[in-house]
Amino acid sequence: MSFSLTKSKKSPPFDLDPTRLPQHVAIIMDGNGRWARARHLPRIVGHRAGVRSVREVVRTCAELGIKALTLYAFSADNWKRPPEEVSALMRLLVRYLRLELGELKRQQIRLQTIGHVERLPGAAKAWLRRVQRETAHHKGLVLTLALNYSARQEILDAARRMAMQFKQRNGQVRKLLHRDDFRQFLSTARLPDPDLVIRTSGEMRLSDFLLWQAAYAELWFTPVLWPEFRKANLLEALRVFQKRQRRFGAATDT
Repeated sequence: MSFSLTKSKKSPPFDLDPTRLPQHVAIIMDGNGRWARARHLPRIVGHRAGVRSVREVVRTCAELGIKALTLYAFSADNWKRPPEEVSALMRLLVRYLRLELGELKRQQIRLQTIGHVERLPGAAKAWLRRVQRETAHHKGLVLTLALNYSARQEILDAARRMAMQFKQRNGQVRKLLHRDDFRQFLSTARLPDPDLVIRTSGEMRLSDFLLWQAAYAELWFTPVLWPEFRKANLLEALRVFQKRQRRFGAATDT
Protein backbone atom coordinates (compact mmCIF):
# COMPACT_ATOMS: atom_id res chain seq x y z
CA MET A 1 0.00 0.00 0.00
CA SER A 2 1.40 3.39 -0.96
CA PHE A 3 1.62 6.25 1.50
CA SER A 4 -0.01 9.56 0.61
CA LEU A 5 1.65 12.82 1.58
CA THR A 6 -1.43 14.90 0.85
CA LYS A 7 -1.91 17.65 3.41
CA SER A 8 -4.78 17.17 5.81
CA LYS A 9 -7.91 19.26 5.27
CA LYS A 10 -8.84 19.03 8.94
CA SER A 11 -8.59 22.17 11.05
CA PRO A 12 -6.44 21.54 14.12
CA PRO A 13 -7.49 23.07 17.43
CA PHE A 14 -6.06 26.04 19.27
CA ASP A 15 -3.31 27.96 17.50
CA LEU A 16 -1.87 25.20 15.32
CA ASP A 17 -1.26 25.94 11.65
CA PRO A 18 -2.94 23.13 9.65
CA THR A 19 -0.46 23.61 6.80
CA ARG A 20 2.57 23.01 9.06
CA LEU A 21 1.62 19.89 10.92
CA PRO A 22 4.22 17.10 10.88
CA GLN A 23 3.42 14.26 8.54
CA HIS A 24 5.03 11.73 10.86
CA VAL A 25 5.39 11.90 14.65
CA ALA A 26 7.52 9.32 16.49
CA ILE A 27 7.49 8.94 20.27
CA ILE A 28 9.86 7.27 22.72
CA MET A 29 7.46 6.47 25.55
CA ASP A 30 9.68 6.64 28.63
CA GLY A 31 9.07 6.91 32.36
CA ASN A 32 6.53 4.20 33.19
CA GLY A 33 8.82 2.58 35.75
CA ARG A 34 9.75 5.86 37.42
CA TRP A 35 6.08 6.87 37.58
CA ALA A 36 5.28 3.63 39.41
CA ARG A 37 8.32 3.80 41.68
CA ALA A 38 7.40 7.33 42.79
CA ARG A 39 4.07 5.88 43.97
CA HIS A 40 5.63 2.77 45.54
CA LEU A 41 3.88 0.58 42.99
CA PRO A 42 5.13 -2.32 40.83
CA ARG A 43 6.58 -1.31 37.47
CA ILE A 44 3.81 -3.04 35.56
CA VAL A 45 1.31 -0.62 37.11
CA GLY A 46 3.24 2.16 35.39
CA HIS A 47 3.02 0.33 32.08
CA ARG A 48 -0.72 -0.08 32.52
CA ALA A 49 -1.06 3.61 33.30
CA GLY A 50 0.87 4.40 30.13
CA VAL A 51 -1.81 2.74 27.99
CA ARG A 52 -4.12 5.68 28.69
CA SER A 53 -1.49 8.00 27.22
CA VAL A 54 -1.22 5.77 24.15
CA ARG A 55 -4.98 5.98 23.63
CA GLU A 56 -5.05 9.76 23.98
CA VAL A 57 -2.08 10.40 21.70
CA VAL A 58 -3.38 8.02 19.01
CA ARG A 59 -6.81 9.61 19.12
CA THR A 60 -5.40 13.15 19.00
CA CYS A 61 -3.12 12.42 16.04
CA ALA A 62 -6.04 10.88 14.17
CA GLU A 63 -8.25 13.88 14.92
CA LEU A 64 -5.57 16.32 13.77
CA GLY A 65 -5.12 14.48 10.49
CA ILE A 66 -1.48 13.58 11.12
CA LYS A 67 -0.54 10.87 8.66
CA ALA A 68 1.73 8.61 10.71
CA LEU A 69 2.49 7.92 14.36
CA THR A 70 5.25 5.54 15.42
CA LEU A 71 5.49 4.42 19.05
CA TYR A 72 8.59 2.80 20.53
CA ALA A 73 6.73 0.09 22.42
CA PHE A 74 9.40 -2.55 23.12
CA SER A 75 13.06 -2.35 22.18
CA ALA A 76 15.31 -5.29 21.38
CA ASP A 77 17.19 -4.48 24.59
CA ASN A 78 14.06 -4.70 26.72
CA TRP A 79 14.47 -8.48 26.84
CA LYS A 80 17.12 -7.76 29.48
CA ARG A 81 14.38 -6.80 31.93
CA PRO A 82 13.10 -9.32 34.51
CA PRO A 83 11.13 -12.13 32.80
CA GLU A 84 8.01 -11.38 34.82
CA GLU A 85 8.01 -7.77 33.58
CA VAL A 86 8.50 -8.85 29.97
CA SER A 87 5.65 -11.36 30.27
CA ALA A 88 3.40 -8.70 31.78
CA LEU A 89 4.26 -6.31 28.93
CA MET A 90 3.33 -8.93 26.35
CA ARG A 91 0.01 -9.56 28.10
CA LEU A 92 -0.60 -5.83 28.19
CA LEU A 93 0.06 -5.62 24.45
CA VAL A 94 -2.50 -8.35 23.78
CA ARG A 95 -5.04 -6.61 26.01
CA TYR A 96 -4.51 -3.29 24.23
CA LEU A 97 -4.97 -4.86 20.80
CA ARG A 98 -8.06 -6.76 21.87
CA LEU A 99 -9.75 -3.76 23.49
CA GLU A 100 -8.72 -1.13 20.93
CA LEU A 101 -9.52 -2.96 17.71
CA GLY A 102 -13.01 -1.49 17.56
CA GLU A 103 -11.72 2.03 18.13
CA LEU A 104 -9.04 1.62 15.46
CA LYS A 105 -11.76 0.57 13.04
CA ARG A 106 -13.99 3.49 14.01
CA GLN A 107 -11.19 5.99 13.41
CA GLN A 108 -9.96 4.24 10.25
CA ILE A 109 -6.50 3.76 11.77
CA ARG A 110 -4.18 1.26 10.11
CA LEU A 111 -1.85 -0.72 12.37
CA GLN A 112 1.56 -1.98 11.32
CA THR A 113 4.75 -3.04 13.09
CA ILE A 114 8.49 -2.71 12.73
CA GLY A 115 11.07 -4.87 14.45
CA HIS A 116 11.57 -8.60 14.79
CA VAL A 117 8.05 -9.42 15.93
CA GLU A 118 8.56 -13.11 15.17
CA ARG A 119 10.26 -13.42 18.57
CA LEU A 120 7.16 -12.24 20.44
CA PRO A 121 4.94 -14.76 22.27
CA GLY A 122 2.31 -16.56 20.23
CA ALA A 123 -0.69 -14.66 21.57
CA ALA A 124 0.94 -11.30 20.83
CA LYS A 125 1.83 -12.35 17.29
CA ALA A 126 -1.65 -13.70 16.67
CA TRP A 127 -3.35 -10.49 17.78
CA LEU A 128 -0.92 -8.32 15.85
CA ARG A 129 -1.68 -10.32 12.70
CA ARG A 130 -5.41 -10.06 13.30
CA VAL A 131 -5.44 -6.30 13.91
CA GLN A 132 -3.15 -5.63 10.95
CA ARG A 133 -5.35 -7.77 8.72
CA GLU A 134 -8.59 -6.13 9.85
CA THR A 135 -7.22 -2.58 9.52
CA ALA A 136 -5.14 -3.04 6.36
CA HIS A 137 -7.70 -1.22 4.18
CA HIS A 138 -8.01 1.83 6.43
CA LYS A 139 -7.07 5.23 4.97
CA GLY A 140 -6.52 7.23 8.15
CA LEU A 141 -3.59 7.46 10.55
CA VAL A 142 -0.89 4.82 10.13
CA LEU A 143 -0.04 3.62 13.64
CA THR A 144 3.28 1.80 13.76
CA LEU A 145 4.35 -0.12 16.85
CA ALA A 146 8.09 -0.68 17.17
CA LEU A 147 8.31 -4.09 18.85
CA ASN A 148 11.53 -5.98 19.53
CA TYR A 149 13.02 -3.12 17.54
CA SER A 150 16.61 -1.92 17.17
CA ALA A 151 17.52 0.77 14.64
CA ARG A 152 21.05 -0.59 14.27
CA GLN A 153 19.65 -4.06 13.58
CA GLU A 154 17.19 -2.57 11.11
CA ILE A 155 20.04 -0.92 9.19
CA LEU A 156 22.00 -4.18 9.19
CA ASP A 157 18.94 -6.10 7.98
CA ALA A 158 18.42 -3.52 5.23
CA ALA A 159 22.04 -3.89 4.11
CA ARG A 160 21.59 -7.66 3.92
CA ARG A 161 18.40 -7.32 1.86
CA MET A 162 20.12 -4.89 -0.47
CA ALA A 163 23.11 -7.23 -0.89
CA MET A 164 20.78 -10.14 -1.60
CA GLN A 165 18.94 -8.18 -4.26
CA PHE A 166 22.19 -7.19 -5.94
CA LYS A 167 23.35 -10.81 -5.84
CA GLN A 168 20.13 -11.88 -7.57
CA ARG A 169 20.91 -9.27 -10.23
CA ASN A 170 24.28 -10.94 -10.87
CA GLY A 171 26.12 -8.30 -8.90
CA GLN A 172 25.15 -5.46 -11.22
CA VAL A 173 25.14 -2.42 -8.95
CA ARG A 174 25.71 1.21 -9.68
CA LYS A 175 29.09 2.56 -8.61
CA LEU A 176 27.43 5.27 -6.55
CA LEU A 177 24.49 4.11 -4.47
CA HIS A 178 22.35 7.02 -3.33
CA ARG A 179 20.98 7.03 0.22
CA ASP A 180 17.45 7.18 -1.17
CA ASP A 181 18.11 3.84 -2.84
CA PHE A 182 19.06 2.36 0.52
CA ARG A 183 16.01 3.61 2.43
CA GLN A 184 13.73 1.39 0.32
CA PHE A 185 15.21 -1.60 2.17
CA LEU A 186 14.32 -0.23 5.61
CA SER A 187 11.23 -1.45 7.42
CA THR A 188 9.78 2.06 7.21
CA ALA A 189 10.23 2.33 3.44
CA ARG A 190 6.56 3.15 2.88
CA LEU A 191 6.49 5.90 5.50
CA PRO A 192 7.92 9.40 5.30
CA ASP A 193 10.80 10.01 7.67
CA PRO A 194 9.64 11.35 11.04
CA ASP A 195 9.39 15.12 11.19
CA LEU A 196 9.15 15.19 14.97
CA VAL A 197 10.58 12.80 17.56
CA ILE A 198 9.27 13.18 21.11
CA ARG A 199 10.83 11.61 24.19
CA THR A 200 9.22 11.76 27.59
CA SER A 201 10.70 11.51 31.12
CA GLY A 202 13.53 14.02 30.65
CA GLU A 203 16.03 11.67 29.02
CA MET A 204 17.76 13.17 25.97
CA ARG A 205 18.80 10.34 23.69
CA LEU A 206 17.32 8.28 20.86
CA SER A 207 18.06 4.88 22.42
CA ASP A 208 18.48 3.01 19.12
CA PHE A 209 15.22 4.34 17.68
CA LEU A 210 14.85 5.27 13.98
CA LEU A 211 18.50 6.33 13.73
CA TRP A 212 18.52 6.49 9.92
CA GLN A 213 15.07 8.00 9.56
CA ALA A 214 15.49 10.67 12.24
CA ALA A 215 18.53 12.29 10.62
CA TYR A 216 16.66 15.59 10.13
CA ALA A 217 13.80 15.14 12.58
CA GLU A 218 13.05 17.86 15.08
CA LEU A 219 13.66 16.53 18.59
CA TRP A 220 11.51 17.53 21.55
CA PHE A 221 12.24 16.34 25.07
CA THR A 222 9.89 16.76 28.01
CA PRO A 223 10.33 15.90 31.70
CA VAL A 224 6.74 14.62 31.78
CA LEU A 225 6.64 10.89 32.48
CA TRP A 226 4.78 8.87 29.87
CA PRO A 227 1.79 7.89 32.07
CA GLU A 228 1.15 11.63 32.57
CA PHE A 229 1.55 12.62 28.91
CA ARG A 230 -1.73 13.93 27.56
CA LYS A 231 -3.23 15.80 24.62
CA ALA A 232 -2.05 19.14 26.01
CA ASN A 233 1.55 17.90 26.05
CA LEU A 234 1.31 16.69 22.46
CA LEU A 235 -0.15 20.02 21.34
CA GLU A 236 2.72 21.80 23.10
CA ALA A 237 5.22 19.70 21.14
CA LEU A 238 3.42 20.50 17.90
CA ARG A 239 3.46 24.23 18.65
CA VAL A 240 7.21 24.09 19.26
CA PHE A 241 7.65 22.14 16.03
CA GLN A 242 5.78 24.78 14.05
CA LYS A 243 8.04 27.52 15.38
CA ARG A 244 11.23 25.83 14.25
CA GLN A 245 12.89 26.55 10.92
CA ARG A 246 13.70 23.33 9.08
CA ARG A 247 16.52 23.75 6.56
CA PHE A 248 17.68 20.13 6.02
CA GLY A 249 21.28 21.30 5.76
CA ALA A 250 20.61 24.27 3.47
CA ALA A 251 21.73 27.80 4.24
CA THR A 252 19.38 30.53 5.42
CA ASP A 253 19.38 34.28 4.84
CA THR A 254 18.12 35.05 8.33
